[in-house]
Amino acid sequence: MTLERQFDAAAPIQWKMPIILSVAALVILGFFGFGVDSNDVVFRWSNDTDAIVLANTAINAQLLGIVLGAISVLAAAASIWFAARRKQVPWYLSLIVGFSFIVGLISSVGVGTNVNVVFILSSTVALSTVIVFGSLAGIIGERVGVVNIAIEGQLLMGAFVAAFLGTITGSLWVALIAATLGGALVSMVLAVFSIKYLVDQIIVGVVLNVLVSGITAFFFSTVMSKNGVGTNFPGTFPIISIPFLSDIPVIGPVLFSQRLTTYLMFILVPLVWFVLFKTKLGLRLRSMGEHPLAADTVGLNVNRTRFWAVTLAGLIAGLGGAALTVGSVGSFVKEMSAGQGFIALAVVILGRWHPIYAAAAALLFGFAGTFRIWAVQAGAEIPSDLIQTTPYLVTLLAVTILVGKSVAPASVGKAYEKQ
Repeated sequence: MTLERQFDAAAPIQWKMPIILSVAALVILGFFGFGVDSNDVVFRWSNDTDAIVLANTAINAQLLGIVLGAISVLAAAASIWFAARRKQVPWYLSLIVGFSFIVGLISSVGVGTNVNVVFILSSTVALSTVIVFGSLAGIIGERVGVVNIAIEGQLLMGAFVAAFLGTITGSLWVALIAATLGGALVSMVLAVFSIKYLVDQIIVGVVLNVLVSGITAFFFSTVMSKNGVGTNFPGTFPIISIPFLSDIPVIGPVLFSQRLTTYLMFILVPLVWFVLFKTKLGLRLRSMGEHPLAADTVGLNVNRTRFWAVTLAGLIAGLGGAALTVGSVGSFVKEMSAGQGFIALAVVILGRWHPIYAAAAALLFGFAGTFRIWAVQAGAEIPSDLIQTTPYLVTLLAVTILVGKSVAPASVGKAYEKQ
């Protein structure tokens, strides 16, 4: 018996993921399969005005749920097989069960109605934009060793200054730039207290969130609410449809017919990934969060690098604030970030401090928000108050299930004093 086999035999069996997948598979089979009326659900793959119109697909909702449940049961059984042999459960088994759960949920709610697939996918991407910007800010901050609890405040400040200055100047571009500077300003305060004065990063972040919430609420009540047209009506960036690409069925309207803020998200995710993992600068940044003493030893200024990295993270979070106003509703509303900064922190953990994985995880929460809207429109029998809690329930479940598999940078949250 080889050393590797001896190690595998001695390793404890990890039953957590197989149990979760098995429960999910039974839910799909029971609730979304046998528990659904035997009526058709119609999936719409295009709109009547699209360049290429695809035919609708009608399928028996109960049959679809049973098939998805059977596939999920097989995937869960495979996970048990891997776990029993002390092997890591392949990631694609979780993906299969997760996808089956989402499709089964949609078909069970939309039974007897039309399910507009393009609307669901487009809304999922649009609603995940803010969370992706916030998660990128969290990843950059924690990769250099600073816990960015203040993402919520950065989003809120970015949204506020974007609406206010965008309205006063009449320029959406001013609103976009102002949002980035607003988010960077909050980050700079976080950096000064946590890096220069060595104040606990968690405490500073929480205080900043409360402070920004109070400041924006005060100005909204005293200024914006009294003159909304003159101070809180910047408008929104138009939806930009890229010629030819936007005409591709299904994925065209989803990826190539979005607002500017969403396109910026598409650019920033691979850009941040490339800088962090494919450049010398990224290696230096990551060394600040893993082993700052070693970085200091080779001549890098740890605290100065952390300061500017955290400031840059706030600038990106400010773009998320702009996405809330000039990239979405066109005005500022008190507490409009609605906890998305904290959801972004959960996405950082789920994405294992990796920009692309975090963006994929953010889609889960974007879907939760989309489902909340679509379920009400579809006339779901689920209580509206319960539907409103969907994004937060998803956050709680996702972090509870997957947080144990994530390993943060070794020196994150630890202030560094030069030796």
